[in-house]
Formats: sequence, structure tokens, C-alpha cells
Amino acid sequence: MKKTIIILALFFQILSLQAQDSLSYQGITLYSGDLIFVGAQVDNLSGAINRVTQRSSAISFDHIGLIELADGKPCILHASTAKGSAREPLDSLIQRNKDKKQAYAIYRVNTDFQYAIPKALAQAKTMLGKPYNWSYILNDSSYYCSDYVQRAFQSAQLFNLEPMTFKNPETNSFDEFWISFYAKLQLDIPEGQPGCNPNGMAANPNIHYIGSFSTSN
Repeated sequence: MKKTIIILALFFQILSLQAQDSLSYQGITLYSGDLIFVGAQVDNLSGAINRVTQRSSAISFDHIGLIELADGKPCILHASTAKGSAREPLDSLIQRNKDKKQAYAIYRVNTDFQYAIPKALAQAKTMLGKPYNWSYILNDSSYYCSDYVQRAFQSAQLFNLEPMTFKNPETNSFDEFWISFYAKLQLDIPEGQPGCNPNGMAANPNIHYIGSFSTSN
């Protein structure tokens, strides 16, 4: 009888821990290790990123972050233009975009790679506090959003680096935004150098789409 009680107690403890590992946010059940993608805008840097990286009309993202659940709330670990590599409440990201219509999509790591999530979260935390990498040329002192997430999962090889392009596929010429952008940085456009981007990562077969939500102005 006593053994049965102990087993039942352990069973309910496991159920309780599992319940704490997920929460509902914007109608979607989130888990630590989920990925959030931010929909691309038409103009400025967002539009320029999307123009040269969009894989299909159904995928249009310009930012990615890694979700961690803590104290009953979702946090995002990411490299943003506003804060560099940072960990903050997911609500803070949503709040910054409240004045414009913004779409968000949640993706989840496939079962075969779930083992990599604890190490990825730990690795992401070691990379906090670095500035945003405005050149998009890989280095160890600054990160851009997809670079940050790719490095977090690097030991599991969840995402691969690919040759970057800054050419508009409609013209096969360098996008005017990037010509001006790199001229101001006094750098050559890093065409063909290794990198990654949110649209390419969303198309990765090692993750899958869970759901989406949007905010409106």
C-alpha cells in the first residue's frame, strides 16, 4: 500500500512538472525551446532582409528568437537591433510592436532534436550582452538574430550556415538598400559569405510550424 502511494505521488509530481513546462500564450501552447518568428514589414531593413531571403510567399519573416518559460511567463532570448543579445519578457517584444500590425509565428524543434534544447538555452545565455551585428559578417563579438539562434543550437547542428545573398531575386542585382547600407559601413557587400536568415530557418526540416497570432494598430 505504501509503495502504491509513493508511486502515485511521483506520478502526480511528474504531471505537475510537465504542466509547468508549458503555458498558453495568445492561444498557443508554448514550451521552452520553441522558436518565435516575427513577420517582415515592407519597408526599411525589414523589407530589405525579406526581399533577398524570402523562400516562398507563405514565409515572410525578418526576426527570430528562442523562447524560455520562467516563473509562469514566456521570455525571449534573441539578438535585436534595439538591445543586442538580450533576454526579456516576450510581452516586451510584443509591446514594442504594438503601434503596427505585426504577425508572429511559433515553430517547434522536431522530436529527434528535443534533446538539444537545454544545452541551446544554456548556450544562448552565455551569449547575452553583446551588441547587434550590423555587418552580418560572422564574428564572436556581436550577433544578429538568426546567427544568435543558430549558434545556440550549433552543437546539435540543427541549423546550417549557407552562402548569403544580397541580390533581389527579381532583378538578380544587389538590392538598392544593401548597396547604400554597406556603403555607409564602408564595407564590401558580403555576398556569398556564410550566414543564415529567418526565412531560411523557418524552412528548415528540423522544425515545424505550431501556430501564429498577430497584433494590430
